[in-house]
Amino acid sequence: MNKTELTAALAENTGLSKADAGKTIAALFDAEDGLIAKTCRGGEKVVLTGFGTFEEKTQAARKGVNPSTGAPLSIPEKKVVKFKPGTGLRK
Repeated sequence: MNKTELTAALAENTGLSKADAGKTIAALFDAEDGLIAKTCRGGEKVVLTGFGTFEEKTQAARKGVNPSTGAPLSIPEKKVVKFKPGTGLRK
């Protein structure tokens, strides 16, 4: 399911217009300004009971290898958002 199909399904299930459903999805999931991204960047978890949890984690710095030259390189630490599925989604 892509974003367009998700928007149409949300509109159908809730009675919202497709435009309003699209705005709702963007408000939640937009990578830059979405509520989930903002909350995770602020150091908080987003817990959707029965669905799962979004949380920002720090990925440690590590050593890697350039695949084309074989030269060793350093990969710096970075922050990533992890998703842990809830019980309802795992079933």
